[in-house]
Formats: sequence, C-alpha cells, structure tokens
Amino acid sequence: DGYHAFIDDLEVELCSRYANGKEVLECGCGTGLILERLQQFAHRAVGIDLSPGMLELARSRGLEVHEGSVTALPFDDASFDVTCSFKVLAHVPDIGRALAEMARVTRPGGVLLAEFYNPWSLRGAAKRFAPAGKISERTRESAVYTRFDAPSVLPRILPPGTRLEAARGIRIVTPAAFAMNVPGLSGMLRAAERLLCDTAAARLGGFYVAVIRKG
Repeated sequence: DGYHAFIDDLEVELCSRYANGKEVLECGCGTGLILERLQQFAHRAVGIDLSPGMLELARSRGLEVHEGSVTALPFDDASFDVTCSFKVLAHVPDIGRALAEMARVTRPGGVLLAEFYNPWSLRGAAKRFAPAGKISERTRESAVYTRFDAPSVLPRILPPGTRLEAARGIRIVTPAAFAMNVPGLSGMLRAAERLLCDTAAARLGGFYVAVIRKG
C-alpha cells in the first residue's frame, strides 16, 4: 500500500497499454507479484527468473514461469507480443545481450518495456551520496552489481531493428521511499508522479522505462 506498491502500479499500468489481450513475457519475475497482475489482462503471461526458490513461490500463485536468464531466454524467436523487465536490467552486466535477447523473442511490431536505473534523478543522487542500504540482514546494496544508465545513452545500446518510441519516468519527485508513507505528503507525491510520468520529465525518473518498438 506504500512506496513499492505505487512503483508496481505505474509499471503495470504501462504494461496494460501494450499487453492487453496479448502474449507477454516478464524477464526477472521473482515471486510473481507483477506477473500475477499482468495475467489479469494479458492473453498469456509468462515469467522467467534465475531463482528456483522465487519460481516455486510464483508457481504456487498458479503462474506460468520458467527458470532462465535474460541473457539466454529459453524461448523461440518471435514468441511474445510484449517483453518486459522491471528492476532487473540494472543488475545485468551485459546489458546489450539482455536487450538483444528480449528483442529476439519479441514479435515484429511488438514492444519491449525495459526499465533502467537513471543516474540523473533524485534516486540516483541518493544512491551515489547516501550510505549503502540493506537488501537483507546480511547483504548491503554495495555487494550487488548495479548499473545506472542515463536516458541519453539508450539509443547507443538498443538492438538493431528497434527504436525508442516513448518512455515513462517513475519516482520523479519523490525524494525517498519513506515519503510515500507520510500522511498528506503521500497524496501530493502520488498525484505529481502520475501527472509527470509520461511527460518530458520522464527523463528525471529514478526508474526510467523505455518503450522500445521492434520493427
């Protein structure tokens, strides 16, 4: 009901524009929190992840999931209308290979929704200058490979035969996650984020979702 749920809402809403009644693949589906919502409007929703434990939880939700990597997707060419990935590509060293694989399994005329961590954002600044946060009791963020890709570099890493069609910026004006739980301020931040997410201000989003069309 707070920050993370709102981020998921903005991601799922963008998916619904392109995946309604279509076949969609989520790369890095984890336990299936987003995939479960995609299944509500997609004709078919499939997920892949590297973690057998997370996939077991996703299957317990009745979801169609497979073990695999975004850099080596276990599907034939042109298998899906929409291929999406949220909060995952920032942890993939070979980003070019990942995008190429997403494009390979996407049908001509289909869409890739690829989310990047944006260094030119409030979130990016916080990650650069604030102490590393905790992922778990034993692991800090600094122990996990994380990349930040500015919107300006995306045209140089897009797979051949694809083009950047649009973008959505998420967490443009929210200074920190806890702000979404502050009474009064939470409502204003949510309204501002929805107002700005599909405008030119998208380039300032901490999470920058590129809408990539396959030719």
